[in-house]
Amino acid sequence: MKPARTNHLPEDCRPVSEVLSRVGDKWSVLVVMQLSEGPRRFSELRDGIGGISQKMLTATLRGLERDGLVTRTVFPTIPPRVDYELTDLGRDLTIPVLALGEWAQRNQPRIEAARAAFDARNGRAPGG
Repeated sequence: MKPARTNHLPEDCRPVSEVLSRVGDKWSVLVVMQLSEGPRRFSELRDGIGGISQKMLTATLRGLERDGLVTRTVFPTIPPRVDYELTDLGRDLTIPVLALGEWAQRNQPRIEAARAAFDARNGRAPGG
């Protein structure tokens, strides 16, 4: 399935689509969830989010910072310490993000069962 292209959306849908593409991607959601517990250093975020590369975490944090959801504070220590924290706008985002995360956890068994039933009906190997 091809991702939606924002240049073919009606004019009034483009801003919403742009925001959702930032806050709706997997890594941004996980970063916001981690930061909802308070400020974190880069390494704490990387360790708390399994499977994210340093490059992807850097790109995600920059995008969230650009959109006004995260602040980056550099402390003049040796070595320099950098903390990431949600802004007021980012904290406001935690309400739907945490609700979505809780929904996903609560419904994961039902989703897995639905996938298995679909795969069995359509002759697909489990997980395929």
